[in-house]
Amino acid sequence: MLSKLFLLFENIALFSVIFLQLKPTIADSNNIIIRCIDEEREALLTFKQSLVDEHGVLSSWGREDDKRDCCKWRGVHCSNTTGHVKVLNLRTSDYDFARRKFLKGTISPALLKLYDLRHLDLSNNDFGGSPVPEFIGSLSKLRYLSLSCGGPLELPRKFRNHSRLEYLNLENSCLFSVGSLEWLSRLSSLRHLDPSYINLAKSSDWFQVVAKLHSLKSLVLCSCALPPVNPSFIWHFNLSTSIETLDLSDNNLPSSSVYPWLFNLSRNILYLNLGSNSLRGSIPEAFQHMVSLKSLHLCDSELEGGIPKFFGNMCSLQKLGLSQNKLSGQFSQIIQNLSCGCVVNSLEGLYLGWNNFTGPIPHLGGFSSLEALSLEVNRLNGTIGTSLSQLSKLEFLSLDGNSFTGVISETFFSNMSNLQMLFLADNSLALKLSHNWVPLFQLKWLSLASCKMGPHFPKWLQTQNQLVHLDISNVGITDIIPDWFWDLSSKLSYLNLSNNHIKGRLPDLSLRFDGTRIGGTSIDINSNHFEGSIPPLPSNSPFLNLSKNKFSGSMGFLNNIRTLNLHNNRLTGELPSSLRNCSQLRVLDLGKNAFFGEIPTWIGESLQNLIVLSLKSNKLHANIPYQLCHLGLIQVLDLSFNIISGKIPKCFNNFSAMTYERCSNPTIGFGKCIFVSPGTVYYYKYLNNLLLTWKGSENEYKSTLGLVRCLDLSSNKLDGAIPEEIMDLVGLIALNLSRNNLTGPITPKIGELTSLDFLDLSRNLFSGSIPSSLSQLSGLGVLDLSYNNLSGKIPLGTQLQSFNASVYAGNLELCGLPLANKCPNEESTPSPGTDDYSDALEDEDD
Repeated sequence: MLSKLFLLFENIALFSVIFLQLKPTIADSNNIIIRCIDEEREALLTFKQSLVDEHGVLSSWGREDDKRDCCKWRGVHCSNTTGHVKVLNLRTSDYDFARRKFLKGTISPALLKLYDLRHLDLSNNDFGGSPVPEFIGSLSKLRYLSLSCGGPLELPRKFRNHSRLEYLNLENSCLFSVGSLEWLSRLSSLRHLDPSYINLAKSSDWFQVVAKLHSLKSLVLCSCALPPVNPSFIWHFNLSTSIETLDLSDNNLPSSSVYPWLFNLSRNILYLNLGSNSLRGSIPEAFQHMVSLKSLHLCDSELEGGIPKFFGNMCSLQKLGLSQNKLSGQFSQIIQNLSCGCVVNSLEGLYLGWNNFTGPIPHLGGFSSLEALSLEVNRLNGTIGTSLSQLSKLEFLSLDGNSFTGVISETFFSNMSNLQMLFLADNSLALKLSHNWVPLFQLKWLSLASCKMGPHFPKWLQTQNQLVHLDISNVGITDIIPDWFWDLSSKLSYLNLSNNHIKGRLPDLSLRFDGTRIGGTSIDINSNHFEGSIPPLPSNSPFLNLSKNKFSGSMGFLNNIRTLNLHNNRLTGELPSSLRNCSQLRVLDLGKNAFFGEIPTWIGESLQNLIVLSLKSNKLHANIPYQLCHLGLIQVLDLSFNIISGKIPKCFNNFSAMTYERCSNPTIGFGKCIFVSPGTVYYYKYLNNLLLTWKGSENEYKSTLGLVRCLDLSSNKLDGAIPEEIMDLVGLIALNLSRNNLTGPITPKIGELTSLDFLDLSRNLFSGSIPSSLSQLSGLGVLDLSYNNLSGKIPLGTQLQSFNASVYAGNLELCGLPLANKCPNEESTPSPGTDDYSDALEDEDD
């Protein structure tokens, strides 16, 4: 009986977190300490020799007298009765993995001598892309295997017959040669399976295989590119009804591949994630039969209509995620439907952001368990004071991007002592908080952009010493930054003080921010009145926007920088050579300063990841170096308003990103995930912005910057002809070569730039006729050919005749519509819209 209890205890402990905390040795009944077996200790040391341990992860492993008991080594756990090694857990934490503090090398077959090994976890390490060794399949007692994030892997054939395995995690392991998954069906004891982020597009039998795993309780197939399931044969399989956790998110599966078999599993499902698929139509009534459901995520799909009333009767439901759909309706009606049932007592997280809900927020005091409320980017309005102030358990509140109005006082927060994340940006709210207010909460994330809270710097922030993200941009502050504020900065990963009227100088920021923080600290202080030299900056910052201030001097080393914006300051000298080491730069904007000298060749040689480069409005001279042609990813190149001379390089056709006619991503930016609670992630994206001169005025591009393909060389001293190679850039949206000394005819190949919306060739020395191919650019919205030496008849076509005559002014030998002067041998000049004009167009086509 006692041996059975021991066996039961070991089986339970094997699959629990508690098991990993058990002490490795205990005394037996004769007070004899059970130590590890010599052969297994030597096997572990041989295994260690096959690894590269740059960070001392296995420093406790050794042969010295005080280290001989391998059961006390890090990650090793032994049987309390036999001394055999039962667990080897060398998983690298996500924190250390991000810092690249992990094991490398190969997996030694010495592990075969661990005869009683039940649990092997080598996750978040790097074994050089080598296949999983064949011997893994010979560890016959193995029950738990985790190789997630281990780099490219290939499973051994023997492993495929390992029928005792109960837990298999291959998440993020880029398996080679993944085709049929039939081998998985032989792992009949599997209770947990997670091959997430492995491409299973060629595994057309995935559904049939899953249907044969009758012991499964947890199935995670996130981002696997799963092929759709044919609904016609779903009913031929007896599906496991034991599944409690199912994650099919981010597979672009249609409703017909999900709903028919999913609802057969309904009564036992606890956690269900179908987000980021192609679910369409209204939310099916069949979800109401999932009586045990605790968490449901249907985010990022095409769902329409309202939220069904049956959710109000789902008494176990704790988290409901419906964000990023096309759901609509009065929000007050939705809350009324939910309030009428038992879900009002259980619901902890309500995620409805990025939909089309309308109206004010009704009183939510009945939702006493609510910890997270996400309503951002809807069409909600009204005031928010009394409706939310009674939610005492609230930790996460996001109301960004609605039309809320009114004043928020400290009374609103009087019951929110648990609040950690607060997003109120982009509404018409005013914060009226007393000077000496001390909040009950400690925030980690705070976004109040475009709320009214100036003119003084908010003193209550001094109490918030846990802040990781702070955005108080465009809030009307005209103050200087108090010294105490910089004491908060060491934990910040994002700081946005932009679009205020903050004055003064900055301290040494390299000393204020944590230079070892994963991902660095992103800083945006553009459009203020900071002055003096640019201080030393955090070397690990990925994003710095210091534009539209009064800075002078230069900067230090920024090895991790991806976006650097110093537009519109008082910077002078040659372009700082320290930037040549910033190989990860994507966006570099140094426009509207006083930089002089030549454009350095190292920009093209060292910064080949650049997407945006703006050097406009400086004092740069000499030729454009041909090395710029190495910028194959460049989408925006702006060298306008300098003193650059010489010819346009012919190799500009190497700008391959400008040869794509379409772009799927409208933004250029980077994102961060906020882990609200286990299983709940909130994604926050920071967008790059750029000032571009477009259609006669300077505008800021942010949410659509990724769609722009722009080449602007205007207002320089360039000469020679336009290289025909530029006509290969068929993705160009804007081409501005105006105010130079360019000569020769306009090449007929200009008609190949079919994406052009903006074309300015004015104030050059172009000669000859306007090519008829120009009339074929049907999308052309802005055209300027004025003040050149063009001659002949303007080609007939509704496009060219639709522009104002000023587009052609200063070309004395041009004739024809829309100019008033007639071409030779023309008896009259028909007006647009007349029959004669239509006939003229037909003649031109002939």
